[in-house]
Amino acid sequence: MNNAIYRLERPLNEPARNYAPGSPEAESLMAEIRRQSSSQVEIPLIIGGKEIKTGDVANVVMPHDYRHKLGFFHKAGKKEVEMAIDAALAAREEWAAFSWEERIAIAMKAADLISTKYRDTLNAATILGQSKNFWQAEIDAACETCDFLRFNSFNASELFSLFQPVQSPKSFNMIELRPLEGFVYSVTPFNFTAIACNLNMAPVVLGNVTVWKPATASVLSSYYLTRIYKEAGFPDGVVNFVPGAGSVISETVFANKHFAGLHFTGSNDTFNSLWRGIAENLGKYRSYPRIVGETGGKDFIFAHSSADPDALCTAIVLGAFEYQGQKCSAASRCYIPRSIWPNVRDGILERVAAIRMGNPADPKNLMGAVIDEKSFDLITSHIEAAKASGDVQVLAGGRCDKTEGYFIEPTVLVCRDPKYVTMETEIFGPVMSVYVYDDEKYEETLRLCDETSAYGLTGSIFGRDRYATSLAAEILRYAAGNFYINDKTTGAMVGQQPFGGSRASGTNDKVGSAFNLVRWLNPRSIKENYAPPADIAFSHMG
Repeated sequence: MNNAIYRLERPLNEPARNYAPGSPEAESLMAEIRRQSSSQVEIPLIIGGKEIKTGDVANVVMPHDYRHKLGFFHKAGKKEVEMAIDAALAAREEWAAFSWEERIAIAMKAADLISTKYRDTLNAATILGQSKNFWQAEIDAACETCDFLRFNSFNASELFSLFQPVQSPKSFNMIELRPLEGFVYSVTPFNFTAIACNLNMAPVVLGNVTVWKPATASVLSSYYLTRIYKEAGFPDGVVNFVPGAGSVISETVFANKHFAGLHFTGSNDTFNSLWRGIAENLGKYRSYPRIVGETGGKDFIFAHSSADPDALCTAIVLGAFEYQGQKCSAASRCYIPRSIWPNVRDGILERVAAIRMGNPADPKNLMGAVIDEKSFDLITSHIEAAKASGDVQVLAGGRCDKTEGYFIEPTVLVCRDPKYVTMETEIFGPVMSVYVYDDEKYEETLRLCDETSAYGLTGSIFGRDRYATSLAAEILRYAAGNFYINDKTTGAMVGQQPFGGSRASGTNDKVGSAFNLVRWLNPRSIKENYAPPADIAFSHMG
């Protein structure tokens, strides 16, 4: 029954390094990229702190050069998943008994290791294994990962301080903030090393234990995270690392009566499938599981005629094409008034023409490759269909090449039909669909934007007319859980813009904030009565 008697100081966001050519930080990162590129790492399962090698292995490759092998990882089967669950449950009681101060001290040490000793390691693994450029890796693997750890620690201290009840003269009241009764299953995506960290660490700092299924495509950076957790001092069994087939792992997890929660980021279809799997086993569980998920988005940029064309064009190009559009927050549809379209069109073309694409280890390249062949083929199919459609003009890009890596040009489609498939469907690649609307139909088109997609993750409005932007914020109230005014749809900062959406985009539990942390707590109200009644008579009875 540990409760805070003081609060941590609110942290600052981790400063980003700029990696200017020839700078010491750039040279250090390049040296680590060369080291990881020239060696191969064997990645075992980590269960109860022990390395487990199953012999069922898969290669770790670079999306931008898929013949280059960075190593291989062992895949978990049903037996290993059961071992991971047992290890988590064995560690649970002791870990839950730690004070919140002890738990966050370890999390803060992990953040310090990431910001210093292992910064290059995580960044290089993210650049090579996930095809991110220097800046995208830095703001993800280094900065956001540290921010999650530090802000979760701060927010945990706030929760333990704030959630205490009113006292009365003849009793003592308190709220005990317990972890969940069981283990948490964390399923993490390929596109953010920071999310892979946070989906485990948010429950863990509150005393929970996890069974972790990392994305196959980001297993390299995820493995390095497990090593950092060990060095920081997280006890064996608190986080159990089990890469492998999602169907096998999930089926085993959901069959266990001690399953207590799912922390997920990934596709809408996968989340729906997992939720159904939980529902089918609901009668087995000791408690109703917590289900927390962030899924997809069909994120929009909407422009009013008063928008600044230069700021708008930059937001469209960066919002859509940074990290090859493989962010759940990436802009993938925009609505432009006809009066400013010629200037916006020219501005987009100018900026797209300046984009260099290639190996992300070359700091001159803004874009790398999409993550794998399955993704490449899906995105390509949408582009080829658009080329064949009479309702679409391919304004820029459209070429795709997987000869050596999975490269897709930044592609801009102008759609005559605002309900064309690429205006509605999440593609998760470097494809921006544009609809040009008549200026006098501003409000009508706002409502069209709100109704077009099933998602509700991120969106932005551009305009210098405050009446117009306020109207957009009202009409689009539920169209985006993260809404921006005169800014791109990506780049939410932990502690500044808590991230998440609703509708088909997830449960909107706002990662990096107290909204998320409370889902991993199981509160108990405790009352100690100093003067318990001695008889059953009430005063009104005479």
